[in-house]
Order: sequence, then structure tokens, then C-alpha cells
Amino acid sequence: MDQLPPVYFERLLESSLDIVIAVDRKGQITFYNDGASQTLGYAPTEMKGKHVTAVYPTSDEARRVMAAMRKGEAGEQGKIKNFETTLVNKTGEQIPVAISGSLIYDEAEQEIGSIGFLKDLREIRRRDQLATLGEVAVGVAHRINNPLEVIVNNLDILHKHLARICPEEAYEVEEERIESIQRELERIREIVNGIDEMAHGRRYNTTEYLGGSRMADFGKTETHPWPKPEAKPISRALAGLAILVVDDDLGICYSLRDLLREEGCEVEIAVNGLAALDVLARRTVDIVLSDVMMPDLDGYDLYMEVRERYCQTPVVLMTAYFYDKDHVIKRSHLEGLEMEAVLFKKPVDPDKLKSIILQRCRPELLDPEAEPAIKAREGPVFAKS
Repeated sequence: MDQLPPVYFERLLESSLDIVIAVDRKGQITFYNDGASQTLGYAPTEMKGKHVTAVYPTSDEARRVMAAMRKGEAGEQGKIKNFETTLVNKTGEQIPVAISGSLIYDEAEQEIGSIGFLKDLREIRRRDQLATLGEVAVGVAHRINNPLEVIVNNLDILHKHLARICPEEAYEVEEERIESIQRELERIREIVNGIDEMAHGRRYNTTEYLGGSRMADFGKTETHPWPKPEAKPISRALAGLAILVVDDDLGICYSLRDLLREEGCEVEIAVNGLAALDVLARRTVDIVLSDVMMPDLDGYDLYMEVRERYCQTPVVLMTAYFYDKDHVIKRSHLEGLEMEAVLFKKPVDPDKLKSIILQRCRPELLDPEAEPAIKAREGPVFAKS
């Protein structure tokens, strides 16, 4: 096979987006490509013939790179790969780069120069930083949602309790206080949802913060009115149901337990999938409400075990956000999990929770005229078997 003439390779190097710089044995620049010009701001005519230290912040840094190249790495003397250093552009800005280069020798094995390929690390580091921030955002949203759910559930219980025990005049005062808390909780929920969506690629704006720094702008949050409890106890359609709540956050277990007991349910709790199977081995329940992400058996594993051992027991999978990193919901769906309501975003909407359980356990008691109102308020949803 015929070899390409050297001019082909020279043209390829000239048009590379990476920085390519070659120097002679005295350290003077003999080749300086378009990528170097775009990144550093100097035209090739400005740099050819100059000493290579002109592109480094200090002479010591230039000598450090050359010493590393002469020493070599992994047994290859005269070569370096992805060696991190710093260049400086025409405006004085320092630019982190990774250099892969080699010394050039003549036929007598004498060093006559070197060539380096340098990659600008700023964009790479920015992408890594954004990926890390995305992971942090997802984690923060999840961690906030769990205690938020406990607060929302207990506030709902308190609201109903006050409606039953307070005289009408006193209740009006307490109701205003509770509604103000509910409004602020709704704002927090919208902000958490915004963080979650931002972490998964939604475009967002920024606004100026203190000291000229910027912060994410989630816009104006829209609040939705919470349902007012009736002053007299209402018919509890869930009364008598045995429900198993599974979540590795004990606070979530307790808040859901209290919420469901208010509806007359008998509630068992388990803080992981294995503990849930122990509960199911000793007693029968009408439905299992399980978190998606758990340390031993995740929601998919638990769903598969329940389907195998207790095929008549419906399972509802709950998640704190729409992100399903391990595809728990998707894998469960492929194994038969129905998807009319596939995700339920915490904090739990008590009316939606009640509707979901009724659909699975007592569909004949579900008021078809109430469904549109419930669906209008659902942001998050559930999954069931």
C-alpha cells in the first residue's frame, strides 16, 4: 500500500481542533496549527520562531513538561500521554490542558525537537461538573421529598382532626393557618420538581445573585388549592383494608401508616424488601405500597417476589421523582406491572393515594364522577400490579 505524502499529514494537523505545537531542539516553535490559534488567540505568524515558553505561564512549567516527556511513562521514554499542564492565552487567561507528545530524533538518535497534541480541558471539566451537579440535584430532590412527604401527610391528618374537634369559629382561624402552610409546602414541591427536571436536561434561566454570581431561576411557582376536609367525619371507603407499606425511610413509613389509619386501614410497615417478605410470610395483606429505590430488594425485585409467591396481592410502586435510574418501573412493566398509573411522585397526594388503593382493592366504591377532579390534581402517579 502506498504511503500518503507528508503534506497530507501536515494539512490534517493544521486543521485539527486540538492544539498542535512542534518545537526544535532549542525550544523554538516550528509548527503552530489552527486549533492553537483559536484557543490561544495568537496567529501562526506571531508564534513561529518564538520560544515555547511563550505559551506557558512560567518557564518552570515548560521545563516540567519537557522533563516529563524525556522521562517518559510506562516504559516509553520520550513520550507522554494525557499529561496535565497549563497554557496561557493572549489575554493572559490560564487554560488547563492535557498534552500527549513525543520527542523527535534524527537518524543518529539525537534529539532534534518535539511535538505535542494538547486538548483544552475546560469544556470536558464543565461537562463533568454539570454531570456531578445533576447527580447532586437528583439526590437533593429525593432527600427533600422524603421529609416533605412526612410533613404533608401529617398536616393533612391535623387538618381533618381540627375539622372534627374545633367549633366552627375557631376552626376558621386554624384553617387559615393551615392553608398558609399548605401554600408554602406547594411552593417547595414545585421548586423540588424544578430541580429534578433541571437535573434531567430541562433548559433553565439564571438570575443575578450576591457578588455578581448567578443562580438558577425556577420562575414563579403555581400553587393549587388543597381540598378542604368536611367538618363531619366522612365515610371511610378504605376502612378494614390491610396494607403493607415498604420504604427504607422510616419517616415515610410512619407518615403513610398514620395517614392510612385515619382512613380505617390496618397498616404494617417494613423498612426494606426482605423485611416486607417476612411480613407477607406471616400474614395476608390486601395491597403492598413499596418504594422504588431500596438497598436490598428494589421495587422490581419485591414486585417479582410478590407476584411469584402471592399472585393475588396487588403492588403499587412509589417513587420520589420521575427519574428511574435503574429502570425499576420499566423492568416491572415488562414483567406485567400495569401502567395506567405508573409513577407516584412524593409527597403523596392523599386523594390520589386513596383513589389508587380503591382502584386495586375496591373498584366498586370508586365514584366515577370524582375521577376527573382527582386526575386534575395528580402530577405524580403510581404503578400497580
